[in-house]
Amino acid sequence: MKHLIVGLGNPGDEYAATRHNIGFMVADRLADDAGATWTTARYGDVCSFRIKNQEVTLLKPSTFMNLSGNAVRYWMDKEKITVNNLLVIVDDLALPFGAIRLKERGSDAGHNGLKHIASTLGTDAYPRLRFGIGNDFPRGCQVDYVLGRFNLDERQRLGVRLGVAADAVRSEVLEGISRAMCNYNNK
Repeated sequence: MKHLIVGLGNPGDEYAATRHNIGFMVADRLADDAGATWTTARYGDVCSFRIKNQEVTLLKPSTFMNLSGNAVRYWMDKEKITVNNLLVIVDDLALPFGAIRLKERGSDAGHNGLKHIASTLGTDAYPRLRFGIGNDFPRGCQVDYVLGRFNLDERQRLGVRLGVAADAVRSEVLEGISRAMCNYNNK
């Protein structure tokens, strides 16, 4: 069976290692763990590998967050992958730093990347992994916070939390979203 795993983020050095690019960071962790090599292709950087008997195409869109749906739709069509075998990895302000929440479907919760994907696909019924980035910012400073870099405490804990997120993705691929939710939500 084939799967498309999409880590959301923004391309470019100015966005590297920012909170909004946590999807790229989880994707990089998955690729590193699998020994996969990224190549630049249409709509983003991609790599492919297997998790046991499952084929995985991993994507970091180059379309910027607000146009992520274009890359997702293209790679779903190219690889002939259904929405049930799509998993989108995204940052979430509503969750404390490092918290993991897998969901089978859901609203965009104000996230422009998820909003564009749902609009492009015509459904919000696709699995996603939300990675908490916290919300420790003064009123009116959300954009600066989301596009800012992790503080020292967060950087010290980031590696472990990226590992948990990567494990959750592998669980979703091998065991399905329901089992992965039971195993990793609130972990």
